[in-house]
Amino acid sequence: MTTLYLWVKALHIVFVASWFAGLFYLPRFFVNLASVPTDSHAERERLLLMARRLYRFSTMLMIPALLLGLWLWLGFSVWRGPGLGWLHTKLALVLVAIGYHHACLSLLRRFEQLQNRRSERWFRVFNELTVLLFTLIVVLVVVKPF
Repeated sequence: MTTLYLWVKALHIVFVASWFAGLFYLPRFFVNLASVPTDSHAERERLLLMARRLYRFSTMLMIPALLLGLWLWLGFSVWRGPGLGWLHTKLALVLVAIGYHHACLSLLRRFEQLQNRRSERWFRVFNELTVLLFTLIVVLVVVKPF
């Protein structure tokens, strides 16, 4: 393994973990927004402002995570060799994570337009999906079960 490969891999891990930290916390804003009384405009606006900022920050972390992952995949040929079922599954889960990220934007926009129809409980379950997704990705990368 080259030193460059190890640096790219380390940075990829840092950006992925940071991106997921944003995805862990962003739905917590949705939980709080879903429980804000309709007459509490200041609290609602404060939560929306923080959610917008966190979404933008998470997007700025997602982009280098994906670019570094692409560099690992194409630049270092990690896609070659036998027993790469784990990698294909991981890449599918990365697509799910990107979809989840964009779903968060859609949910945020609904809150901004006062069109949220989901309950606080629904957002609590939605929030836990990122933990499951992150766990599956890490297990696939470390254990390489197939």
